Amino acid sequence: MTGELIFLIEEAPEGGYIAQALGHSIYTEADTWEELKAAVQDAVTCHFDDELRPAMVRLHVVRDEVIAV
Repeated sequence: MTGELIFLIEEAPEGGYIAQALGHSIYTEADTWEELKAAVQDAVTCHFDDELRPAMVRLHVVRDEVIAV
C-alpha cells in the first residue's frame, strides 16, 4: 500500500489515548503520547505485510471540550 493510513486519536475517559485506523480494523491504546506512537507503529506492522504496509501514518487528534458561557 502506498500513501498514508489515518488514525483517529481520542483521549480515553480513564486517561491516556485510544487510536482507531480509518477504514481498517486496527485499534490500540496507550497511557502517554510517546507510547501511543509506538503502539500505532506496532499495530500497523502486525496488520500489514511488508508490500502492503502504508508508507506513512497520520495521527488525527480529536478533542471534544465543553465550556460554560
